[in-house]
Amino acid sequence: MNLRQLSTTAPDFEAEFQRVLHWSAETDGAIESRVADILADVKVRGDAAVLEYTARFDRLDARSVAALELTREELKAAFEQITPAQRDALQAAAARVRSYHERQLEACGRSWSYRDEDGTLLGQKVTPLDRVGIYVPGGKAAYPSSVLMNAIPAHVAGVPEIIMVVPTPGGEKNPLVLAAAYVAGVSRAFTVGGAQAVAALAYGTATVPKVDKITGPGNAYVASAKKHVFGQVGIDMIAGPSEILVLADGTTDPDWVAMDLFSQAEHDEMAQSILLSPDADYIAKVRASIEKLLPEMPRKDVIKASLEGRGALILTRSMEEACEISNRIAPEHLEVSSSDPQRWEPLLRHAGAIFLGAYTSESLGDYCAGPNHVLPTSGTARFSSPLGVYDFQKRSSLIEVSESGAQKLGPIAAELAYGEGLQGHARAAEMRLRPEKG
Repeated sequence: MNLRQLSTTAPDFEAEFQRVLHWSAETDGAIESRVADILADVKVRGDAAVLEYTARFDRLDARSVAALELTREELKAAFEQITPAQRDALQAAAARVRSYHERQLEACGRSWSYRDEDGTLLGQKVTPLDRVGIYVPGGKAAYPSSVLMNAIPAHVAGVPEIIMVVPTPGGEKNPLVLAAAYVAGVSRAFTVGGAQAVAALAYGTATVPKVDKITGPGNAYVASAKKHVFGQVGIDMIAGPSEILVLADGTTDPDWVAMDLFSQAEHDEMAQSILLSPDADYIAKVRASIEKLLPEMPRKDVIKASLEGRGALILTRSMEEACEISNRIAPEHLEVSSSDPQRWEPLLRHAGAIFLGAYTSESLGDYCAGPNHVLPTSGTARFSSPLGVYDFQKRSSLIEVSESGAQKLGPIAAELAYGEGLQGHARAAEMRLRPEKG
């Protein structure tokens, strides 16, 4: 396999490193234009446009959008249809995801206030969004885990209505996805996908209710549509290709690390898998494991294309330098495959999720550890966070100024307002001042 290997001591390292990282988030112009047309059409024609595009793109004919809605009974039937092992796995994963996000709610999702010594009340009121939409990929790919990761934090945040959309090409419904919607407490679900589903959620139709925010992954058309409707509604993020970065000190079984690199590379050809290690012999062992294990992988062609196109094995001077490079990359998934991961964790500032220790495979985080698997990609972990309870809430400032507080704050506000040339602001503050005693 032609998997690139770099060394931080090489004179051309920086140029080669930048080539590894390069990925353009620009969407194809033809996609942008088509998506804009679909959004405009759904905004004007509503259900009729949704039906037309669903028939065209998903080969699913229906007499009405209402006929595309999945009933609670259908979701329950799907839950009962899957195997007992699948039911147990869904419920166990859902319980862990719920428990984690309930702790998140306790930590950052509550209203708070305090009073100054003069009786002025200041604080923050935290309230859930009224209605959110979650997009779940369908067709060849089916992601029940994405249902849990999007719906459960919204439910924990207190969102009253969770609307799910999922494409079902040819009318083929994935029972695990429907069962996950039942377990996660989805309010309503429609078998609609693509840009038309995003438009229906953003603008509302006669049948699909307008939401306040849209979350969840999708293809290039879905990503473009979410970008277009942002401002009309909130969105979680514009996700790029999946990424994994492994920091290894050479103590983990190289087969484990090779398979962890595969776990992201198998998503698609644009996914990125990188290994950073100060141990040249260990890098050679991981390379040998890759060559040994790849032929047995069902998606070996995708993995090979991903590793050769965007993967890298990078020899560093030390684990400290590996941590510095990791911070520059700001990966979606960061594994610290070390005998002493707690030593390195304080040095790591930017990552969507940090997996500590040899036994913490990224796949456990994807499905059932508890933290959310919807993570920032393409270096955006430098300034953004995993999906969480806080994404389904908004915050209002609380201010109740006492009479005594108005005497203290009024002159300050008036002085600044006059300085900005805003006399109305200044006089509004001054009118509340007590007359000076003669």
